[in-house]
Amino acid sequence: MAKRVYVAMSADIIHPGHLNIIKEAAKLGDVTVGVLTDAAIASYKRLPYMNYEQRAAVVAQLKGVTEVIPQEQLDYIPNLLKLKPDYVVHGTDWREGVQAKTRQGVIDTLAQWGGELVEPEYTPGISSTQLNKAIKEVGTTPDIRRARLRRLLNAKPLVRMMDAHSGLSGLIVEQTAVKKNNRTYEFDGMWLGSFTDSMLKGKPDTECVDVTSRLRTLNDILEITTKPIIYDGDSGGTKEQFSFLVRSLERLGVSAVVIGEKASGDDFCDKIREGKAAQITDNFMIVARCKANDSDGIAKCRAYIEAGADAILVQSNAETPDEVFAFIKQFRAEISATTPLVVMPTTYPQTTESEIAAAGANIVIYANHLLKAAEPAMKAAAVRILEEEKGGEE
Repeated sequence: MAKRVYVAMSADIIHPGHLNIIKEAAKLGDVTVGVLTDAAIASYKRLPYMNYEQRAAVVAQLKGVTEVIPQEQLDYIPNLLKLKPDYVVHGTDWREGVQAKTRQGVIDTLAQWGGELVEPEYTPGISSTQLNKAIKEVGTTPDIRRARLRRLLNAKPLVRMMDAHSGLSGLIVEQTAVKKNNRTYEFDGMWLGSFTDSMLKGKPDTECVDVTSRLRTLNDILEITTKPIIYDGDSGGTKEQFSFLVRSLERLGVSAVVIGEKASGDDFCDKIREGKAAQITDNFMIVARCKANDSDGIAKCRAYIEAGADAILVQSNAETPDEVFAFIKQFRAEISATTPLVVMPTTYPQTTESEIAAAGANIVIYANHLLKAAEPAMKAAAVRILEEEKGGEE
C-alpha cells in the first residue's frame, strides 16, 4: 500500500518551486495537496487573485497529485489529524521567520504516529511575492476588481476600506501595508465619498459636483490601482439617473454603490429595484444607507432588502458606537443574519476593528481620513513659506 504524503500550498501562481515540491513528494507516495482557502490566506496576507475553486482545479491537474482538499486554516494540524500522513513535504524556506512556529507544529503532530517531515531545498530565484508584485504592476480587469469585494466578504470577518479622492491617495491605499505579529495589515479596498470629492474641488456641497466630474476622479484611481472600490452615490438621483450610474460603475469595475433615502420610502425602494434591474453581473452590489437613530430604521431596512439591496450602511453621528451596535443587533435578530452591514466610525474613532466585527458588521469604511490629514499639512506649508518671507516684500 502506497504511503500517504501531504503538501500544503496557496497555489495562486504555480511556479517551478511548486512543481519541484510535488515531484519530490510523489517519490514518497500518493500526494494529497491541501490548497489553502481564501479565508486561510486572507487571515495573514492579501486575498489571492484566483478563488479556492480555481486554484484547486489547477492543482488537481498537476502531474503527481492524487487528491486535492481544502486547508481551512494556515495551521496544518487539523488536516494532519484527519489524514495522518506518513510524510509532509515543504521547502526549506520555512525553517526561519514567521512560519517557523507552524513548522514546529507539523513536526510535533507527525511525531504522534511516526510521520516524517521532508524538506527539499528551496528553489532559488522563485518568489510568489515577487510574481504577485509583477502581476499587480500589470494591473487588473473590471471583472476581477468588481468581484473582489464579494470574495473578501466571504473570506474575512471584517473588510477594511479607506477613502480615496485622487490618483495619489488611491496609490497610498493600494500600497500601504504594516507587518505586525507575523501578519500583514493593509486596506482591502477604497471608498470614493462624495464629500471628499466636493472638498477636494473646493465646493461647499456634494450637489455642486456632477457625476461626470466624479467619474473622471474615479477613472484616475482605476487606471493605477487594483483593489475594489465602493462608490458613494449620495441619493442616486432619479430612478433613470441611478440606472445609468449603476451601468456606468459596473462597466468600469466598481464593486458597489451606496445610496441614501431623500424621498419617500416607496420611491427609494423603486430606485433600488431599477438599479438592480439595470445591472448585468451578480457581483455588483447596491448598498442602502440607514440612520441608526431612525425609529423606523429596521422597517425601512427590511423594505430595502426586499427591494433588492445587497447590503446596509448603518450611519450615526453619535460619539460612541452604542446606537450603531444596538441597531446591528436588532437587524441581525429580526431581519437577516447574513446580509452584509457597513459602518463608518468617523465620530467614534476609538472603537477597534475587533469590537466592530464582534458587533456583527462586515465592512468598515474610514471616510475622509486622508484628505482631512492632508489639509492641515498643506496649510502649514503655505504659512511657513509666508513666514519665511520667500518671494515677498517687507
